[in-house]
Amino acid sequence: MGFEIIAKDALGRICKIETKHGRIETPTVFPVINPNLLLINPKKLPDYGAQALITNAYIIYRRYRKEAIEKGVHKFLEVEVPVMTDSGSYQLMLYGDLEISNHEILEFQQKIGSDFIVPLDIPTPPDADYESAKIDLEETIRREKEAKELNINSLLVLPVQGSTILDLRRKSAEAAREIGGDIYAIGAIVPLMDAYRFRDLVRIILEVKTILPVEPIHLFGCGHPMIFAMAVALGCDLFDSAAYALFARDDRYLTIYGTKKLSELHYFPCSCPVCTKMTPEEVKELDKRDREVFLAEHNLYATFEEIKVIKEAIKENTLFELVEKRIRAHPNLISAWRLIRDYSEIIEKFDPWIKKKFLYCGLDTLFRPAVKRHASAVKNVDFEKETIIISTDFGILADLYLRPVFGVVPIELLESYPCGHAEIPDEDTIEKEALEMAVENLKDFIKTKKGKKFVIHVKGRWKELIKDLPGECEYVLH
Repeated sequence: MGFEIIAKDALGRICKIETKHGRIETPTVFPVINPNLLLINPKKLPDYGAQALITNAYIIYRRYRKEAIEKGVHKFLEVEVPVMTDSGSYQLMLYGDLEISNHEILEFQQKIGSDFIVPLDIPTPPDADYESAKIDLEETIRREKEAKELNINSLLVLPVQGSTILDLRRKSAEAAREIGGDIYAIGAIVPLMDAYRFRDLVRIILEVKTILPVEPIHLFGCGHPMIFAMAVALGCDLFDSAAYALFARDDRYLTIYGTKKLSELHYFPCSCPVCTKMTPEEVKELDKRDREVFLAEHNLYATFEEIKVIKEAIKENTLFELVEKRIRAHPNLISAWRLIRDYSEIIEKFDPWIKKKFLYCGLDTLFRPAVKRHASAVKNVDFEKETIIISTDFGILADLYLRPVFGVVPIELLESYPCGHAEIPDEDTIEKEALEMAVENLKDFIKTKKGKKFVIHVKGRWKELIKDLPGECEYVLH
């Protein structure tokens, strides 16, 4: 497989993936096409921003088998873009059994010329007991090995299962890596998103990323724009969803801040090509089919607009800032994102060291890798002089200055990233936690300079926090 990383920020990347039907640039979303329920003509999808699509091989096998084999899936759907075919695992989760084997559905996907082939994995739902999830996973791994042995000439997508049991998710990722796929897809997460269990979702993604830190990651069933920025920052490259159509059928309107009910909208908070032509009141008067098409089109435009915003943020190295804004859409997103503290090692490893700016967006900014890196690196600065001067006031000449969030900053680094490029509120208005973190970093710094004396100039709110420091310290209050 042709796979190239061309830009990155946090764990997010812009990548190029080569397929038999052209190149895909990630992150991107594969809209789901159900041949039985076509709301948007598949050949129109590129007009909204789609580079590829996903359809269900099992549905096609049951109802359109002969036609699909004769034409191939691309002509059958009348598209030229790359096509991924899901094996029917979702139907397996719904109905418990399918009248087709893993081998048969894999061969069928080959015959119809799918660009991305998926084995018939077992999607264990959240909160399954360990033994049941383990048995399901063992069968999934067996089927993945069977897929690999077929020597398919398309890209092989290997699902990562294991319910909400993190140990099994890691084992699944390890087994998939050993088998060797082209794309690794985290599955059975839709129930978590439906229940707003974003903490579970984040832990699963990051556990998988510890095993598959570089390989392309697909997040099966994720299609809401309010989640994309966070998921990309955690290392997901590809998404798929029928949300654009399913929500439209329920008169729901997607935004980056959540889902709106058409019946409650007075204005469209969007300037996409469809929203600029009609008002909510006019759309409410449409017949059901036309209303569904309108909403589906908007939902697609909103989806791919957010993808472009995310890609620009990756290019600008402002993905952390974007995520810290987007998670304000729901409290559960905030608590989920803060789990990055538990996985700082992998995020620090892949997040770029040099960026153009550092924009403070609130308490979540405290958890960025740049903060921890600075606090660690500054301890390595040596001073020949016996007495080191530290000041909270830039108007006083000093060897180091105390900045909220970061702690001590050598005067020589006041123009360098991250501290010198940081836009941070004044200490009079910033959250107390940002000052407390700076003081804790100051204490850690002083502990590494044994035998040194410190003169510390303290002003404003810092007076409440800077006291009882380790070592030999003289305080000058202003």
